[in-house]
Amino acid sequence: MKKILLITTLLLMTSVVFSQTSEAKQRSKLPAVDLKTMNGEPFNTSNISNDGKPIILSFWALWCKPCIRELNTISEVYDDWVDETGVKLIAVSIDDTRSSSQVSTFANGNAWDYEILLDPNGDFKRAMNVNLIPHTFLIDGNGNIVWQHTSFSEGSELELIDNVRKVANGESLD
Repeated sequence: MKKILLITTLLLMTSVVFSQTSEAKQRSKLPAVDLKTMNGEPFNTSNISNDGKPIILSFWALWCKPCIRELNTISEVYDDWVDETGVKLIAVSIDDTRSSSQVSTFANGNAWDYEILLDPNGDFKRAMNVNLIPHTFLIDGNGNIVWQHTSFSEGSELELIDNVRKVANGESLD
C-alpha cells in the first residue's frame, strides 16, 4: 500500500512539474493584445519585432518617478546601444485614458526616441503579469522573453545593456 501511495505521489508531482514547465514555455512569447500608438492608431503586440535583434519592453507611467529616471537614463545612451547591438526599446505607458493624452507631450519633452505604446485599460500589463513598475523585459530576436526586472536604481541600466549584448551575440543569460 505504501508503494502505491509513493508511486501515485511521484506521478502527481511529475505531472505538476511538466505542467508548470509547459506553462512557462507558453508564457515566454509576447501575448497578442490590442494597444494604441501615441497617434491613436491601433497596434497589436503580435507586430512587435526588430529584424531578429533584441527588444527592450519597458512598462511605465507618468506618475512613476523611477520609471522616468530609468527611461531618461537609457535615453542618454540609447543611440550608442542601438549602434552597438541593434536593440529597440518600446515603452508601454499604463496611464489611464484620462492621463494618456499627456504621454506624447511628456515623451517629446524628454526627447525620447523610443517607440511608445499606450495601454490605458491595462490589458497588456495584465497579460504580461506586470504588478510593479518600472517592469522591464528583454526579448530576443525570436520573440522570446529571456529576462525581466522590476524597479530601477542607478546602475540598473548596466545590467540591462550587459544582457542586451549577450542576447545580441546569441549568448545565454543563464
